Amino acid sequence: MSCPIEAQLGKLGLALPPSAPSRALFLPGKITGNLLFLSGQICEWEGVPKYFGPIGTGFDTAIGQQAAQMCALNLLFSIRAVAGSLTKVSQIVRVGGFVAADPGYPDGPQIVNGASQLFIDLWGDAGRHARTAVNVASLPANALVEVEAVVELN
Repeated sequence: MSCPIEAQLGKLGLALPPSAPSRALFLPGKITGNLLFLSGQICEWEGVPKYFGPIGTGFDTAIGQQAAQMCALNLLFSIRAVAGSLTKVSQIVRVGGFVAADPGYPDGPQIVNGASQLFIDLWGDAGRHARTAVNVASLPANALVEVEAVVELN
């Protein structure tokens, strides 16, 4: 049976990455009770970073949103790997986003919207979540964005 969430990804012109390798000594996610805590994922595809920071004023927010969306796709890969299927997601509870930016860059939260929007597109109201979005000086592999999440499983 086909996963409806992955079918919806296809309708959006997206797909899960074939892999999402870890850069250090941590699990992609850990389940406790009915919550899945997902480790942060940077904007890379199969371990190769694709978007780099830090960014400054005048940066094209749409490009940053694509980077955040890539982080979300890596998180979806991790959900499937840890929980067994994306159909086990009841709701997205919380998202944390980090944007590598110069001091004073005003649009970090708008960039993290790229991840938030994908979750809403896939799960509707169950994809709406609490969120933190902050600018930081740097991220692993000089990545532009890193996103983490907490997901409720059914």
